Amino acid sequence: MTAANERQRESPGERRGAQGVPASEPVGGTAGAKPPGLRLDVVTVSHNTRDDLANCLASLHAHPPSALHSIVVVDNASTDGSVALVRERWPAVRVHALDRNVGFGAANNVALRESRADLVLLLNPDTTVSAGNLDVLVDRLVATGAVAAGPRLVDGDDRPEVSFGPMLTPAGEFLQRLRVRAAARGGAMARRYIARHVARERVVDWVSGACLLLRRDAAAAAGFFDERYFMYEEDVDLCAALRQRGGRVLYTPEATVVHLRGRSVRASNSPSSSHHYDRSHLAFYEKHAPRWAPWLRGWLRLRGRSTRR
Repeated sequence: MTAANERQRESPGERRGAQGVPASEPVGGTAGAKPPGLRLDVVTVSHNTRDDLANCLASLHAHPPSALHSIVVVDNASTDGSVALVRERWPAVRVHALDRNVGFGAANNVALRESRADLVLLLNPDTTVSAGNLDVLVDRLVATGAVAAGPRLVDGDDRPEVSFGPMLTPAGEFLQRLRVRAAARGGAMARRYIARHVARERVVDWVSGACLLLRRDAAAAAGFFDERYFMYEEDVDLCAALRQRGGRVLYTPEATVVHLRGRSVRASNSPSSSHHYDRSHLAFYEKHAPRWAPWLRGWLRLRGRSTRR
């Protein structure tokens, strides 16, 4: 339910990121040692993703991060038995069973507001984790002083996603679409290019909400997710709010998480997903780049796509 499921972007070569750090530069590892007693909450938002959710939770219990404090599931009014399954199989998992589908960002906010942990990891139900990778993600966030971090995401065949990028602009989106298509359908040369592209740790404008590690106090100061986005663009928007307050967003390939991209969306009444995407896309431009919003609205109308709320 994230922007990266639909469209992913890359930071340009020498544009400077937050705190004056070039967005393309690797990040050093000397910002701070991991404090004792650090606590991590893991949050997953589900909507009719029973089987994927079960796989995600099974992987978390098989490979729990060392700082784990609690696992929280926020369920957006599923009708497939997801809540009953979690309560029966993993009674220690905290479950918020909502009476309606409030969207990705708003559901995550339920858990973010409740959490008192130092760090919160937002994890899609269509992800699985393996031994040590979440510890590495936490270590890199702490070591670099970042306020948010995302790992290398790969699909079930170990093909990498382009799960990070620059702030949305028309030119940036066009280039990112080319990279995403190369990652999904390209030949050997394109695959080698994408593999090199995702192999370097760097400060970026955003990382995918499919696996997003946050310092909870920084997320609270930024206002958590903007709930005008039902799904799509909310991860880019939150990262923008974090950067506006001087925080840095880190992409690190030192940690890897499997993401079966798009399965959460397909399970969430997919006929409406393009409508949610268009609405969120337009809302993002109205908020962050209002001079482009009329052009986007006109383009959507030209294609016969409604942006009514």
